[in-house]
Amino acid sequence: MEGISVKLPTPLGNALAAEARRRNVTQSTIVREALERCLFDRPDADGGPSCADLVRDLVGSVKSGRRDLATNKALLQAAMETDFRRGRKRRR
Repeated sequence: MEGISVKLPTPLGNALAAEARRRNVTQSTIVREALERCLFDRPDADGGPSCADLVRDLVGSVKSGRRDLATNKALLQAAMETDFRRGRKRRR
């Protein structure tokens, strides 16, 4: 096993020591467990790119000229009505 030296802020060191006493294990054990959870037990640890990674170069590339698209309820209602009308089939 390899060794590592880490400097912790006082509150974090105190919390680590208290948790080690509470669980009756070494501080190293707690640090190892935390690192394993952080590095290996994540659902996205498969190494594949996220959706945000795939579109990172496109974000912000289109400007609408409107700054209130996310908060203007009238625009949202109009967009929803337009989408609804597009989805209906026309009768002959």
